[in-house]
Amino acid sequence: MVAPLAAPLTVQRGEMALRSVPFVHLITVRYTVGWTITEDDENAIAKLPESAWETSLHQDGSLQEGYFVAELTGLNTREGWPEGMRLIVRRVRPTRRHLKKLTAFEKKTGWRYCITATNIRHMWGIAGSGHSQFLDVLHRSHAGVEDRVRTNKATGLDNLPSASWEVNRGWMLTANLASDLDAWVRLLALHDVEGLADAEPKTMRFRLYHLPARLADHARRRWLSIDVTWPWAQAFTTCWQRLTALPAVT
Repeated sequence: MVAPLAAPLTVQRGEMALRSVPFVHLITVRYTVGWTITEDDENAIAKLPESAWETSLHQDGSLQEGYFVAELTGLNTREGWPEGMRLIVRRVRPTRRHLKKLTAFEKKTGWRYCITATNIRHMWGIAGSGHSQFLDVLHRSHAGVEDRVRTNKATGLDNLPSASWEVNRGWMLTANLASDLDAWVRLLALHDVEGLADAEPKTMRFRLYHLPARLADHARRRWLSIDVTWPWAQAFTTCWQRLTALPAVT
C-alpha cells in the first residue's frame, strides 16, 4: 500500500515534450512529467529484458493487472540532460481507440508505451518511494485532477455565456458548485450503485437528474410520483433516502 506522506512535500506534475528538456534544469522542486517518446526511447525500451517489467499498482497499493512499469534510466541518456533525471516506462495492451496512433515499434511489440521523467530518488520517511512502481502511481494520481477539469467543463465551464466579466464569474461559480454537488451525490448516496457510482455528468443528467415524475401537493404535504417503468426509480429513491438521512449541518 502507498504510504502517507510523513512531511510536507511539493511535487510538480505535468506534461512536456522532449524538446522541453532545458526547462527541467530550471525546476528546483521534485517533479514528474510526461515524456514524448522518440525512436531513441523505443530503442532503449527494446533493450529491457522481460524480467525488468513489474506489475503496476493502483492508488491503494493493489496490483493493476495488465499494466507494467520498468526503470529506463541509464539505457537512454544524452548530453545535456539534467543530472539525476530518471525515466520510468509504462506499458499496456492497446485498446481499439489507440490502434491508429501506435508507432511501428508498438505494433511490433503489441504494447503501448508511455514514459515519465522525474528527479525523485527517495522521499524522506516514505519506504519504497524511489521504486518505479511508486513513482508511476505518484505521476498517475495527477490524472484525477485532469478528470475533474474535464467533468467541470461538462457542467458548464466549457462555454462562457457573456462578454461581461461579472456574469462569467457568476457562471463559473455556479458551474463549479454543480460539479461539486454531482461528485458529492455520487460519493455519499450512489457509491454502491452500478452504473452511477462513476457516471459522467451527461449520464447523471439522463438517468437521474431529468426525472420522469410528477410533483403534487396533497394534505399539506408534497408527493413525488415516479413512473414505475423508469429503470432508475430504485436508484433515485435510494439516493434520496440516503441524502435525507444525513445529519444537518450545524
